Formats: sequence, structure tokens, C-alpha cells
Amino acid sequence: MRVLPYSPDLASQWDEAVRASRNGTFLHLRGYMDYHADRFADCSLLGLDSHDRVIAVLPANAEGSAVCSHRGLSFGGWLMGPKADMPAMMELWAEAGRHYASRGFTELIYRPVPHIYHRYPAEEDLYALFRAGGALTSSLVSATTDLLAPYGFDSNSRRAIKRARAAGVACGTSDDFAPYWQVLADCLAERHGARPVHTLAEIELLRSRFPENIVLHTATLDGRICAGVVMYLSHPVAHCQYIASTPEGRASGALPLLFSEIEARYRAEGYRWLDYGTSCEDGGRVLNTGLIRQKCGFGARAIVFNTWHVPL
Repeated sequence: MRVLPYSPDLASQWDEAVRASRNGTFLHLRGYMDYHADRFADCSLLGLDSHDRVIAVLPANAEGSAVCSHRGLSFGGWLMGPKADMPAMMELWAEAGRHYASRGFTELIYRPVPHIYHRYPAEEDLYALFRAGGALTSSLVSATTDLLAPYGFDSNSRRAIKRARAAGVACGTSDDFAPYWQVLADCLAERHGARPVHTLAEIELLRSRFPENIVLHTATLDGRICAGVVMYLSHPVAHCQYIASTPEGRASGALPLLFSEIEARYRAEGYRWLDYGTSCEDGGRVLNTGLIRQKCGFGARAIVFNTWHVPL
């Protein structure tokens, strides 16, 4: 076993390994990772077996003396193919540690892919992480619905759906991101003092590269967008990347209606999980109870996105 530092000439091998992996998503393809390559010092690795076949890849970037699961992604960790069994991953973990330590890094900040994104069991890295002395430093709560056996919407959400239908709210998809991006920016600024991670130009670029994976759902009232959700689709997960509504949308119950339509669509398309995203601040030390209660009202329950620190 050996590790090979990533370089742009290895992009095709990288993407092939991600597509063949048990736990990679379209976000780990180089067409997504590299749209903001100028912001990160990439130090990703490819893991090769004794026949020089790529059996796993590790998206990573450097931050001072630390190596991080790539900061441009929600999560990363080793993306493992069928041949990356437990003994192989123990060897690759050790080789990666030696490689990074030899280059002066002293710590690995590791964010494994949450289990709902696994297309086949893929937790070899978690055992290797334990054996390496990893310490849990962050735990973000996300809210997720099992589309095969959903709990269903609570009474408040069901009443909101009826209110939205009575008001004439219409739900659908759109290829025009610009009007929704203004709604999103206004909502984030008003309610959270924040702005979208992606600019309009960036999300349009990514949508052009991954049209099957990035879908905008909107709710309109009298022709105006009053709520919307940008979905990131990575079988078996339909993930809500951006959620926003206007004051008019909140008054009319547009979001519950929109989520009822989204849930029905992605269940019919064979997705297992509908993930509403995290509801935490400060590395999980602060829980936004109002936000997660809203998501729980749609039938979602908690999973966690963990971060571990490992000495090298």
C-alpha cells in the first residue's frame, strides 16, 4: 500500500475512484472541488494497493500545521472503493500519517462522510480513526427523514399545508436561480445576519456542471417566489442545501407545502433519505432549537456530522 499526492493530471483517476467508492458524492468530484481551488492549499491523497490500483481517495487541504478534510466540502474523509477493506484501510491510514508527518504536519482534522450517504457499508475509516487516537471535537446535528418509513408531518405542518393550498401557493422546479438567490440573500441577512456560501455565479457554474445533482424547487404565490429549496442529490440522499422563504411565504405556509412535494418526489425517485441540514452553531455547542423543531415537524429526526482531531 502507498499514498500518492493529488495533482491535476490525476483528475480522471480521482473521479473514477469517487464514482466507484461506497461513500463518495458528486461534491467530491474534481469538477465540484476545484471551482474554488484558489482558496485552498490542496493536499489530497490517492491510496494505491500493491498493484498500483487506486482503491481510496482522501480530499484534504492544508491549514498551517494541520491537514483538514477539505474545508470546501461539508464532509470528506477517506472515500473507499470495494477493495478498500479493513486491513487495507489500516495500512493506508498509517501511510497517510507518515506522509503528512514527513511534510511537517502535526494534526489531522477529519470529517467522515455521514452514514446516510453510504451506498454500501463504509466505516473502516472510523475504526482506523479510533486506533489512531482521534478525539471528537465537533458534532453538528442534522435532521433527516427516512423516506422508506417517514413519520409524517405534525399537525402544525399539516395545517400550514392546507393554508398554503387555500392561498393558491404553487410548487415546481426552476432553472432560473437569480430570483431565488435574492430571496435567499434577504432571508439569511434578515434572520441570521449571514449570506449564502455560494455566490449566484458560483451556484450557476456548479449547476451547469452537475445539472442532475443540483435542483431548485420553488413555491410561488401570484407569480412571486415566496419560498425555495436548492437540493443537492447524491443517491441515496436528497439534501437541502439552501432553504429560504419570504415573510409572505412564512405567513402562507409555503415551506411545509414545498417540502411535502419534495418528499413525495424523491421517494418516488428511489432516494432513501431526505436531509434537511444542520441546525447548530459553534461546532455544535449551540443548538438552534426553533430551527430543528421546524424540521422535526416535517418528520425528520437527528443524525450527526462529526469532526475529529488526530495527532500525526
